Amino acid sequence: MHRRIFLVWLACGAAWAQTGVERSHTVVERVALAPDKRERIERLIQEEMGKAKAPGVSVAVGMKGEVVYASGFGLADIENNIAVTPQTRIRLGSISKPITAVAVLQLAERGKLDLDAEVQEYLPQFPRKQWPLRIRHLLSHSGGIRHYQGREMDSVDHYYNRVDPLRIFSGDPLLYEPGSKFLYTTYGYNLLGAVVESITGDFVGHLRDHVFTPAGMESTGPDDHFAIIQHRSRGYTLHGTMLANAGLADTSNKIPGGGLIGTASDLARFAMATGAGKLLKPESLRAMWTRFRTTDGVRQGYGMGWTVADEPRLQVGHTGGQQGATTHLIYYPEDDVAVAVMLNRDSAPVTGFSQGIARIVLDSGHAQAPPRGSRTVTPR
Repeated sequence: MHRRIFLVWLACGAAWAQTGVERSHTVVERVALAPDKRERIERLIQEEMGKAKAPGVSVAVGMKGEVVYASGFGLADIENNIAVTPQTRIRLGSISKPITAVAVLQLAERGKLDLDAEVQEYLPQFPRKQWPLRIRHLLSHSGGIRHYQGREMDSVDHYYNRVDPLRIFSGDPLLYEPGSKFLYTTYGYNLLGAVVESITGDFVGHLRDHVFTPAGMESTGPDDHFAIIQHRSRGYTLHGTMLANAGLADTSNKIPGGGLIGTASDLARFAMATGAGKLLKPESLRAMWTRFRTTDGVRQGYGMGWTVADEPRLQVGHTGGQQGATTHLIYYPEDDVAVAVMLNRDSAPVTGFSQGIARIVLDSGHAQAPPRGSRTVTPR
């Protein structure tokens, strides 16, 4: 047993040598990342990989609208010795939520959706609750919709639309009056996805046409269990000290809240396209990236679909975690800097990668790096 563990990590080490620095970058000359910063990033990644016991890591850095660094480390498939590259696709987990939030706000901008309307205006089949439930509440996780129970996160049922998965929780009462508390819930975002689908006829099609294409996200889409998806990474978990294949999960039950797959470069492009106004108008951006206040005036660390930290500088983003994946996207709108990190191991520490890389990238005379140890983390 111990010999097998050793061979697994030996294989990962070989992949670092093959795919690390010199061969898997995507660097755009128009906006270049200084060579010394690339070297520091790569040293940090390899140090953090040892701490995280991650088989593979994909990293991308975006600056001024361009992906200036993209690299893969370790293995996307241990059994077949396939290395992680910038093209490797890993589950986004809950980074699907800011993408859904953008789609909802796009419909609001076009007059097709009212953020203050009750959900039943767009989904009359969703049961009314003891209090009115509005679109705005769902965006900020303040609607009182519950999160997973029991083994629901391990669902292997396959769904073909966004309405049928609502049956998992639609019969349950709200846990509190909407607006009064913050309670993170993937199911609330599933409900938003169903609203988008009721208006557009196709949730995934709307994302493709109005988010992925204008943002240049060519490798992002549903993590369809049955589809053949090129460059899809295997997912892993840690059983004690033993690395193993991750548990089974068909994420079609939660595409809007955690069922997408893509590359780190696509995540960086998404953040920069959002910040550049390619997806939303300035007033929508301000609303989305403003910390939500509960009815008693308490500010939360969440806006609409994004975690938000506004001191000492505005930092928005999201974490993600599910079977076989841990992810983190950070974006600094004032500097137009995005950092995306994707690990193909679940429940892995990720902020050491993302925050460390952000400190390196923002380390200059005109950009203030986030303080060491600062965190913007969302429950998964």
